[in-house]
Amino acid sequence: MMTEIGCIADDYTGGTDVAAGLRRAGLRVALVFGVPTSGQALPPCDAVVVAMKFRTTSVEKASEDVSAAYDWLTSQGVRRFYYKYCSTFDSTTEGNIGPITDLLLQLTGMRTSVISPSSPVHGRTVYQGHLFVGDRLLSESPLRHHPLTPMTDPDLVRVLARQTAGPVGLVSWAVVDAGPPTVREAFDLLARSGVRHVVTDAISVDDLRTVVSATQDCSLLTGGAGLAEAWAELVRDQRDIGTGTPDGDASAGPRAARDDHSTPVETVSAAATLLLAGSCSAATLAQVSEAKTAFPSHRLNPVRTPDPAQMLREARAWLQAQPSGRPRLIYASATAAEREAAVAAMGPRTAEHLEHVLGALAVDAAAMGTRRFVVAGGETSGAVVSALGIQHVLVEDELEAGVPWCTTEGPRPLRLLLKSGNFGSRRLLVDAA
Repeated sequence: MMTEIGCIADDYTGGTDVAAGLRRAGLRVALVFGVPTSGQALPPCDAVVVAMKFRTTSVEKASEDVSAAYDWLTSQGVRRFYYKYCSTFDSTTEGNIGPITDLLLQLTGMRTSVISPSSPVHGRTVYQGHLFVGDRLLSESPLRHHPLTPMTDPDLVRVLARQTAGPVGLVSWAVVDAGPPTVREAFDLLARSGVRHVVTDAISVDDLRTVVSATQDCSLLTGGAGLAEAWAELVRDQRDIGTGTPDGDASAGPRAARDDHSTPVETVSAAATLLLAGSCSAATLAQVSEAKTAFPSHRLNPVRTPDPAQMLREARAWLQAQPSGRPRLIYASATAAEREAAVAAMGPRTAEHLEHVLGALAVDAAAMGTRRFVVAGGETSGAVVSALGIQHVLVEDELEAGVPWCTTEGPRPLRLLLKSGNFGSRRLLVDAA
């Protein structure tokens, strides 16, 4: 089996989001966590996502990790590459979207990049180079208050120009709406004029398919999960034509193959589920509020317990006292005012301490027999996956768009649902458990 697409994602829940999109397109997907080691094996798959944590790290560290991931992907025979960043373009003023795209252009030998964070299924669209969340500009959405990457400028051309020395251009929606040949001509014109990064408007899934069709000869694309899914659809259809698989035949080809090695859902008990929430987004706060009314819950409160070691001891005691046969919730999610109070009590490393506690509690729960983990927040997901020592998972069915279940391999698999802080309906945590 040939691995068609290798994707590099800048955080863990971003990795699950794009993996879900690739799977929706009919590909069998493996999700690898962290920087792969040179000898690390790749499970049989059509696409592989390497999910790392470099969204807010230094440019130097991010570049080092991405270079290592790229080398590993090429060693696995991958020739098509996708750089997945957040559909709300989460980044600091310095990067890392611009610098990492520059690096990947250098590694792949491409002259011009496609910049397309649009993900209509999640309400993220780009028009006239401006990013919208639902019907609001990015700068008017809750993302403007993000504690790590406050997004106060919706103009992607302007944002990217601050992160890279390469000229940035725009392919407007009128061009996209005219079809692939017109888009291809616009890209070629911009490239000949020296433009290095091309932001593309897209307000629908069909727009993303148009962009992919126009750039199908590229070995590198960048964007949100929406463009990746459109690219995977094209790759799938081209392979189906090449192998003689009738389009739409669910009994043959990659559509059927995607589940050959999946772990049956019923092998992992739904009763012993631990929900861990660290995201402070509005969506997660609402989901935590709903879950607290349904399940026993314990809050990690730095104001009440500023000593991380004591906080962990108290949470462990609470966890051990709960009946193992029902879902349990442990959360550090807090409002902006509560976060300020927490930092005043615990210090500048508050977020790091909370992530460590949540990861340690996941290890405790696994030792007690818990095999289903539902985790809210990208940083929290990274802490939990790292603490559990999980290197890779197979991606399975989605609970909601962009939020898939993932399963480890082996005789006693763990089942994970890693949720981006901004994703999901109010009942997502309850429904997951």
